[in-house]
Amino acid sequence: MKRRSFLSAVAAGGAAVASAAPAGGLLKARVLKPGDTVALITPSTYVTDPDRLELARRTVEYLGLKYKMGRAVGRREGYLAGTIQERVADLHGAFEDPDVKAVFCVRGGYGAAMLLDSIDFGLIRKNPKIFTGYSDITALHLGIHQETGLVTFHGPVTLSSFGEYTLEHFRRAVFETKPLGRLANPVEARTIRPRHRIRTIRPGKATGPLTGGNLSLISTTLGTPWEIQTKGKILFIEDVDEQPYSMDRMLTHLRLAGKFRDIAGLIIGECANCVPRDFKPSFESTFSLGEVLDNILGDLKVPVAHGLTFGHTDDQLTLPMGITATLDAGDGSLTIRESALRD
Repeated sequence: MKRRSFLSAVAAGGAAVASAAPAGGLLKARVLKPGDTVALITPSTYVTDPDRLELARRTVEYLGLKYKMGRAVGRREGYLAGTIQERVADLHGAFEDPDVKAVFCVRGGYGAAMLLDSIDFGLIRKNPKIFTGYSDITALHLGIHQETGLVTFHGPVTLSSFGEYTLEHFRRAVFETKPLGRLANPVEARTIRPRHRIRTIRPGKATGPLTGGNLSLISTTLGTPWEIQTKGKILFIEDVDEQPYSMDRMLTHLRLAGKFRDIAGLIIGECANCVPRDFKPSFESTFSLGEVLDNILGDLKVPVAHGLTFGHTDDQLTLPMGITATLDAGDGSLTIRESALRD
């Protein structure tokens, strides 16, 4: 079959699946145990450097786990880790392999959204497993969670830095069935100049299921069958290396699409390096990121806070998609009293 014909066929199949709402509510995977096997996949940008691939393997082994590498891991197709078919095959293979207990993304980058209309969500629904990653992997979180009800984990990829804070919260998220409890930024050694600053934009507390991820991916999937569903949810968003005008554009897009209209609450990540460019600014006069957030989100009637450590930060929380959490915008924390996994 020619590539164009193949993609047309899988697109039609994907659209048919996308029209069906997930049945049965939340679907929870089994908790990981030492010695379990996880699949390593690269659904976005390629990783061909053997030292980087060795680091990914070492990370899994440090966690006391075994690994299986996807066939496309190490492949390169332009800026992608193989063709759409190859990357989808790795995703499907990881979920249908009975020996694999979790699916870890090696990195993000670009290209995960290309897979959405080719994914067999029914296969994933029949084989629920832990799925982890962030950044570009947001596209897969939205698709998988919304189509299957599976609780997925917005957290580090295997090439993340995995400092003690990140490692502790990742371990708790994937190796324990007990609720994660209160999630907040690391304790600061110098509170007068904290490394991670929390700012309340709108005070208050709110409770709802967690959904969100990288703002660029949330924005670019609007208008597709996999656009984010935010009604009654605690929405979490973050990005990296975007200038304030770009953040403004994407937040305005979400506002005009009605994605803030019925949310329960909103928590924004640190958004590392989302500042005007020093040497080639887009505008002679600009806003800061804080001003952009206040301009667009300051009139919302729900709790809003900025600065929680998830996404593009070395100190990274792992957040379970679909699990009910309580946002306290006053101290920028999330409290989770529901288990995200089962025995």
